[in-house]
Amino acid sequence: MPSSVPLRRLFVALLLSCTVLVGATGCGGGSSSSSSSSPTPSGTASPEKQKLAKTRFVANAGLAAGATYQWIVKPYRAGKFKKGADGRKTALVKAGLAGGFAYNRLKAAAENAKGDPLLSKAVAPLTAGIASLKGLGAKLRTGEAGAGDVAAFENVINGIKDAGKSAGAEVKDKVPSTSQLGG
Repeated sequence: MPSSVPLRRLFVALLLSCTVLVGATGCGGGSSSSSSSSPTPSGTASPEKQKLAKTRFVANAGLAAGATYQWIVKPYRAGKFKKGADGRKTALVKAGLAGGFAYNRLKAAAENAKGDPLLSKAVAPLTAGIASLKGLGAKLRTGEAGAGDVAAFENVINGIKDAGKSAGAEVKDKVPSTSQLGG
């Protein structure tokens, strides 16, 4: 077996050399050839992103829907946000975190929808509704949110679910963990 050691070393050296060579050519050099026309941004990214646009949309929208239902709608309907309710502070803090998390995931879902032509047409009318949710997380956390605010979250989530379903990307609620809400 003494002959296998040099062969193994040769293989490792060849593999490392190829890795360095590929890495060096992938980074690009200092000189570049430019064409006479300036680069124009295209409406689509890479084909790989296009393949995953619906999947990412479904994942992000599902997390937003799950967080909204679990920590905003359900506690509100149970009366956890009312003054004097048991566990009110905890429910409000979780609702505030869930509101910020849901807003973030809905923005990401709207961005993902741009990668699919059918989905982008279905989600485009909902972007104003998503933008209107921006400050609701803070309102929920401080206890200033009312029935209209909770209904706004619910309406946007239902709109996203309907848009996804019409574009062939059915959204199902996926409840994130509390650690996901915080950061």
